[in-house]
Amino acid sequence: MKDYMIRALAYNDQVRAYAVNTTAAVQEAQDRHYTWPTASAALGRAMTAGVMMGAMLKGDNQLTVKVEGNGPLGMILVDSNAKGEVRGYVTNPQTHKELNEQGKLDVRGVVGTEGTLTIVKDLGMRENFTGQVPLVSGELGEDFTYYFASSEQVPSSVGVGVLVNPDNSILAAGGFIIQLMPGADEETIEKIEKRLGTIPPVSKMIQDGLSPEEVLETVLGEGNVRVLDSMPVSFECNCSKERFGNAIVGLGKEEIHAMIEEDGKAEAQCHFCREKYHYSKEELEAFLEEAN
Repeated sequence: MKDYMIRALAYNDQVRAYAVNTTAAVQEAQDRHYTWPTASAALGRAMTAGVMMGAMLKGDNQLTVKVEGNGPLGMILVDSNAKGEVRGYVTNPQTHKELNEQGKLDVRGVVGTEGTLTIVKDLGMRENFTGQVPLVSGELGEDFTYYFASSEQVPSSVGVGVLVNPDNSILAAGGFIIQLMPGADEETIEKIEKRLGTIPPVSKMIQDGLSPEEVLETVLGEGNVRVLDSMPVSFECNCSKERFGNAIVGLGKEEIHAMIEEDGKAEAQCHFCREKYHYSKEELEAFLEEAN
């Protein structure tokens, strides 16, 4: 099944919902960063939440998720947009812990329980919108749930999950976001809360072959969900040799001159996709001309 996401309404439009399969996108991140299982789970959960939050944007708007916990994983950084494109990396990709008491990957153990979750939205205005909340669990699903309630005042439930094979490849990854619209009645809220307490983990649903549509039916009840649209999801990086070249120009004449003197060449690597770009002495000399 290809990665894709759906947007839906439920319970006579009292509820807004998103669901996504991100297995291939998380696999690409694992391939590019050689993440170990618990690091894969943490990065995959953040990418899954990030890509659904990106779908809440419009046009060319973009969003950055930054998780800075006190665990050994270091920072998680994820970029997404309104087109279903997502990319991400962690500071220490080769991070892993033994399974937790529930026999699951110990995401909390690698992320940490103290720190912050920051969301930066580039809405094409002069100032970016930034919301920040303290980490409440380090499991990430609960942290995103808390972010929506605290920073955006939208009562939400965020479920994100990743299962990893013994060979480190990604078995299943995906998630859902359920949000109450203003004026949702108590009966609907109770029904949803009851269901949320009984559903299997979202990663298990994806592993069992459930589509995003079927995930929402499981979460919200059959016949309650009205799908609005769907979109493909993929790991996409917008880095380029030209972009890194502009960044080198921005370093200024002194820095560029030092590169030419010391190495006679330069190499830049993208944090998100690990793509390397090489610059010859001639290219650096041209940058020297451009720099002010």
